Amino acid sequence: MIDQINAILPQTQCGQCGFKGCRPYAQAIASGAADINQCPPGGDEGIIELARLLGVSPKPLNTQFGHHKPKSVAFIVEQDCIGCAKCLAVCPVDAISGAAKFMHTIITSECTGCELCITPCPVDCIIMKPAPIYTNKSSTLKTAQAQLAKRRYDARCLRKENENVEKAERARKQKEALIKKQASSMQQQ
Repeated sequence: MIDQINAILPQTQCGQCGFKGCRPYAQAIASGAADINQCPPGGDEGIIELARLLGVSPKPLNTQFGHHKPKSVAFIVEQDCIGCAKCLAVCPVDAISGAAKFMHTIITSECTGCELCITPCPVDCIIMKPAPIYTNKSSTLKTAQAQLAKRRYDARCLRKENENVEKAERARKQKEALIKKQASSMQQQ
């Protein structure tokens, strides 16, 4: 059931629903800990699909979590970017390209419009622009975009998990080396 609910969600990973991504929100809906009307990016269309899947009546979007608005994508005003890299750390789908102390840019085709990159930017060089309008606005295209965003999010989560494991392993080895060094030092005395 969680996978079915998650497949309906827009995969913006924005957290507006009060959860850290679409899957945690799907888990909360499935367990009864969250209502179906907490996803502003999904809007009324998403609420109706969730209601149909769960066999409940649709309800209006709970505006406590935000308002539905047209899909948008982030845009970096390049001449204002100082290369702080704070936006890189928060993008849930790795749609920002750049390196520390160099100008960054948004990969528009990958941006989910979550707006998470706006707040950490110290120079306010990130703005939201309407997403490109495609002539084919079929549900198939929308589903394909959501699946791509989900794959990118899952890949980022796996990368972050691997980085944490590697960091813990480096710390363990450093600690072992320090203990050996201390033991050797104590033997010499």
